[in-house]
Amino acid sequence: MDKTVRIASGQGFWGDLPNAPVKLVRQGPIDYLVMDYLAEVTMSIMQKLKMRDENHGYARDFVEVVREILPDISQKGIRVVSNAGGINPEACKDRILEVMEEEEIDDLTVAVVDGDDILGQMDELIARGHRLENMDTGRPITDIKDRLLSANAYLGCQPIVEALEKGADIVITGRVIDAGLTLAPLVHEFGWSFEDYDRMATGIIAGHLIECGAQVSGGNFTDWHKVEDFVNIGFPIVEAHADGSFYVTKHAGTGGLVSEQTVKEQLVYEIGDPSAYLTPDCIADFTSVNIEKAGPDRVRVSGIAGRPPTSTYKVSASYKDGYKLSSTLVYSWPQALEKARKAGAILRGRAEALNLNYDRFRVEYIGVNGCSEEPVTEKMLAGDHNEVQLRVALAGQSREDLNRFGREVVPLILTGPGGVTAYAGGRPKASAVAAYWPALIQKEAVRPRVRMFPGKRGG
Repeated sequence: MDKTVRIASGQGFWGDLPNAPVKLVRQGPIDYLVMDYLAEVTMSIMQKLKMRDENHGYARDFVEVVREILPDISQKGIRVVSNAGGINPEACKDRILEVMEEEEIDDLTVAVVDGDDILGQMDELIARGHRLENMDTGRPITDIKDRLLSANAYLGCQPIVEALEKGADIVITGRVIDAGLTLAPLVHEFGWSFEDYDRMATGIIAGHLIECGAQVSGGNFTDWHKVEDFVNIGFPIVEAHADGSFYVTKHAGTGGLVSEQTVKEQLVYEIGDPSAYLTPDCIADFTSVNIEKAGPDRVRVSGIAGRPPTSTYKVSASYKDGYKLSSTLVYSWPQALEKARKAGAILRGRAEALNLNYDRFRVEYIGVNGCSEEPVTEKMLAGDHNEVQLRVALAGQSREDLNRFGREVVPLILTGPGGVTAYAGGRPKASAVAAYWPALIQKEAVRPRVRMFPGKRGG
């Protein structure tokens, strides 16, 4: 009989619906629960947290999710794969083992996949000739080395496969590719060869389709008005087969929508060249994909082609790049937009009068051009706006100068146009900016690592 592997996606980012993983393990059958917590900016946030406390630097939400579903994992044989480890998978593992002991469920084995964090090796790598040039500008990483906050290579699926083959029930990783969380269980379950690039591309696309959680099952959908029951939106499940075909679906009775259109929208999400989607495991050809409806909330995906991968890993690095400050005030009718514009001009004038140093000064009018960034026109001024939110933002290298500007915002209440409110937040404060540095590194320079930690009865 054709084997089916069911992989459910319980988190699309750090901060996603906290009860989604719990519902997935209890509302229907699944074999694997994958949870994606990481984005480029998330790594820098986690690095800052670890710098404040060496026991932090991972997605702490993950620990409470695991606590809730430990009985399901143990009794139903569900295996969990997540990049919740972030910058500190070791600390994340320690907390999971503590939770297992507290809940008296110790027949499970936890695996840690790391080796992606290359920040501590930066001097050695540079000395060996790895320039880690910015993929957008071509500048070498030595230009910002002293300001680096984080540097992580995007590992592929192979170390996760190794962990599963060694019997891991819960796999905690650092920075691996998002789709690798799904690809690895498929390789493990079906025994696919790492050199079978069509199958590898199948797993990559399956993972890509569910890596953003409910974005493929009705969330953030262009035709959002066709989606029923956002309140109880169902998170997606891939039902995969060894021949390289799979279905995208969700548990019966849940809200949301899985259709050809939701799948296609997620398919083209953040892919660049659709014929050459680069990953450390293969190059996937998204133009080869066949998508067809296979029933209510069920879409079949098949025919996927792949090619050998490149010799490099992508590196996501972040570095300190000055400071930013932002604040808002709301101006009411009449002449709401005119008053907001006048307030913005006053703030700019006072910043110039104080000789403050800043690199960028921006004023936006929420309700008018806050999303489009369209310049204010006479037609806009002629509109009878009930209220307009002024948003002012500055960026620069001096925290002190930005904080000094922050002391100019609230005084507008009595020293600017009338009809202003929403100033309860007080004086805004400058915060550090973490800028993004994308680069490539040869695979042989990175050493993935897999370690196993069995519970007391699993040892």
